[in-house]
Amino acid sequence: MTTMFKHSTFLSITIFGGLLLLFALAAKAHDSSTSTSTSTTWLEKYGSQIDQPFSGPLSFSHIPYTRCLENEETKFDIAILGMPFDTAVTYRPGARFGPYAIRSGSRRQRESRGYTMSWAKDPYAEGVEIIDCGDVPVNPFDNALAIDQMEVAYSTLLNRPLATPEKAKGIPSTTHPHPRIISLGGDHTIVLPILRALNKVHGPVSVIHFDAHLDTWRDYPGGITNQSRVTHGTFFAIAQDEGLISNTSIHAGIRCKLGGEEDLRNDENVGFQLISGDDIDDLGIPEVVRLIRNRIGDSPVYLSLDIDVIDPGLAPATGTPEAGGWTTREVKRILRGLAGLNFVGADIVEVAPAYDNAEVTGIAAADLVHDFLSMFLSDHPPTKREARRIQKDEL
Repeated sequence: MTTMFKHSTFLSITIFGGLLLLFALAAKAHDSSTSTSTSTTWLEKYGSQIDQPFSGPLSFSHIPYTRCLENEETKFDIAILGMPFDTAVTYRPGARFGPYAIRSGSRRQRESRGYTMSWAKDPYAEGVEIIDCGDVPVNPFDNALAIDQMEVAYSTLLNRPLATPEKAKGIPSTTHPHPRIISLGGDHTIVLPILRALNKVHGPVSVIHFDAHLDTWRDYPGGITNQSRVTHGTFFAIAQDEGLISNTSIHAGIRCKLGGEEDLRNDENVGFQLISGDDIDDLGIPEVVRLIRNRIGDSPVYLSLDIDVIDPGLAPATGTPEAGGWTTREVKRILRGLAGLNFVGADIVEVAPAYDNAEVTGIAAADLVHDFLSMFLSDHPPTKREARRIQKDEL
């Protein structure tokens, strides 16, 4: 019995050893098919270290990232600039994380896949320099200081020479010799320092304002100081007092509760025409586009888009949601209809990702920024189905 046990144990060890040898030989064969000598580098074997949609440093659509405020030699034609400011909100805070959320929502976008059928264009293939300039390091404790920091930052970038001035020729929206900036908010107050900076270069500008709210109120209850008057609902009235905007501005998508008709009279005095949220049903998108274009004409125009113009069912991550908003598709179609206007800049604001679900708001906001780029670089709205024509070989 003892001899049989020893024989069985020896046989088991032999079989186990044989299996180990077979596994080792298989592993070696696998390694020989995929690996090379230890002297082979990643670059030699696999090429460039590309970023996957879900990896790499966080810049908008993986475009080059530079701290433009400190790197004074950096030139560009269009800059993405974050303004993480949210200490002038009247309801839910959190938009200081908006630049992060929008960049995060853009991760699936990239320069090599920038063509869209709706625009019949790839903005990254137009030969212009588009870069991400990072965020303005705004002070979160002193609003007066933060607003000055944003104005200085915007002016600094606005006064850079164009990287490719020859590309600006012949495009009505780029007849000025200054680069254009797409700002990522941040709450809507960031537009006040932006308009102050733009005024030094362009004088008073018209504004196309996509929003659920007027943002032309004169003050907010309880404010007793000049600084407390500056909020994300009063900045347009302050801008009008300072002569920063013309009387040819227009709202689109308004549907908020008001104090009464006096709010509408004040809004008109600030210089705005109004397209309500309901008007899109009664007038249709082409008429909304026509009203905006007629109002603006050929004047320098700044576009400001509050994400709450979109219904909160589609874009919940915002500080002051209002039911009954426009769809993302409707807003995108209106933006395409505005191509060719004399845009001097744009922003998207009030994205507060703490209230988001599955990044739907950040993704929508990032897609709208891509529309801004195409809009800046188009001298007319894209023609219907222009990009969907398929050339067929004749038999």
